[in-house]
Amino acid sequence: MNSRRSAFTLIELLVVIAIIAILIGLLLPAVQKIREAANRMKCANNLKQLALAAHNYESTLQMFPPSMNAPIGSTFVTSNGSWGVAGRLLPYIEQDNASKLVNLEVGYDQPPNSTTGVPQLRVATLVCPSEVNSRMRTTSSGTPHTFPINYAFNFGTWFIWDPATGQGGDGSFHPNSHKPVGAFQDGMSNTLMAADVKTFTPYARNGGSPTATPPATVAEAVALIASAPDKKIGPGPNDSTGHTEWPDGAVHHAGFTTVFPPNTKVIFNLNGVNYDCDYNSRREGSHASQPTYAAITARSFHPQGVNVALMDGSVRFVRDSISPATWRMLGTIAGGETLPGDW
Repeated sequence: MNSRRSAFTLIELLVVIAIIAILIGLLLPAVQKIREAANRMKCANNLKQLALAAHNYESTLQMFPPSMNAPIGSTFVTSNGSWGVAGRLLPYIEQDNASKLVNLEVGYDQPPNSTTGVPQLRVATLVCPSEVNSRMRTTSSGTPHTFPINYAFNFGTWFIWDPATGQGGDGSFHPNSHKPVGAFQDGMSNTLMAADVKTFTPYARNGGSPTATPPATVAEAVALIASAPDKKIGPGPNDSTGHTEWPDGAVHHAGFTTVFPPNTKVIFNLNGVNYDCDYNSRREGSHASQPTYAAITARSFHPQGVNVALMDGSVRFVRDSISPATWRMLGTIAGGETLPGDW
């Protein structure tokens, strides 16, 4: 008897491949949603760890950490004169060995800190798993400089710091703040502690003509960005450097403000390219008398919002659709506002 082996015809094979492709196309969005949900949960857990660390710091020292310790009526000797909140929380986020190697009141790029390797550490608690630019920032010569940070602390509405008087802003953190629990008169469950930010954010600093009134529109903020001479904006790997120095206490690295709700696009066009930018009128510690105002927006790669930690230690997801007024209320520690119940 003649035996004949059956096989797929070319048409049948193409049909099977098409079916597999359709199934993959149907499953891929679901897999991506599951992955993002896991990333958002991990991100929220990172913020929870930072909130608990801040409370452990407060339990030890009876105050929350300052954004930095800054001189009044003078300037830092170097551009990075004092470490930020993240550096002060190192002993409380399982980085006690690293904290013992550094002097928090000396610039992280100055001895003894510059030879410890601590500024180049990738501290997992400070990195969001959804961040697409989770990489080392390098110097112009390619030397490792610092690792970026995805969680910024609440510096308030707009005004940050006046070096002439020592007055700080209305947020949870500012230079020399050292706030006790009693300072949070709006209630710790109604006040922001920290929020998501994106690494390698374009920003402009050290100029413009800000007033005590925060920008009312994105266009006003863009005008300030345009007038600031020191622009950290560009297409290169290290041209846009906001939130790239986790040890630094300056607002454009360690903080956010509530001028605009989360993920608001502040588009500034430079050389034909649009950049979503931040603004810092004067880097803290760089001038003896000029105050600092800042529009640093909370941003994330999570769809439709950002994770935040509140001063009571709780963590929640805040949608981009939150009203600007409510977002600013959450940024103040003693504004006396009444928050809506559904924020």
